[in-house]
Amino acid sequence: MASTTSFLAATQARRSMYALAKESPISNERIIEIVEHAIKYAPSPFNVRSTRCVVLFGAEHNKLWEHAYKITEESTPQAIGILGPKINGFAAAYGTCMFFDDASALNDLTPRFAALSRQYPEWSEHSNGMHQYIVWTGLEAEGLGCNLQHYQPSITPFVNSEWRIPETWSLKCQMVFGKPTAGAGDEKPKTHIEKSITVYGN
Repeated sequence: MASTTSFLAATQARRSMYALAKESPISNERIIEIVEHAIKYAPSPFNVRSTRCVVLFGAEHNKLWEHAYKITEESTPQAIGILGPKINGFAAAYGTCMFFDDASALNDLTPRFAALSRQYPEWSEHSNGMHQYIVWTGLEAEGLGCNLQHYQPSITPFVNSEWRIPETWSLKCQMVFGKPTAGAGDEKPKTHIEKSITVYGN
């Protein structure tokens, strides 16, 4: 089992990295193992396990970002000068992990805990975010760089059709990963920490 120190060091090392190459220091199988680890161990309300992941490598990864470029160019041509190079940067990376939430898993809970049903969507979002954080931190700990994108809903119809996504799945984000070709830059200052934590008792 990893020590507390190594866990905290991993969370500190996790940064958004955008200069990524179409290479990986670990195998595709190891990448899948990390995603599976998150699916298995991330907290989930009532153990509902509503988070779903689709991992894209190679041509499938390229296909996603080629479409993102196309749809962005069509829908917001005035922004393609800024967004186009960014999207090309995502395409230049090694792969993408798409995160979804499956509403059918939450629907199964409703009869059991009707009084709490209004809070299911919020709790599900919390769980999905924890899955993302585990995968991101795990990949970076093994030498990959990552960044998190949100090109839904514009890419959602294509994603659902191209990869036969069930109707009950809702796309939440796209995690781009690859071998870093540059550092994350200077760490941003962490301000107002003293205003963010309140302690009572001893």
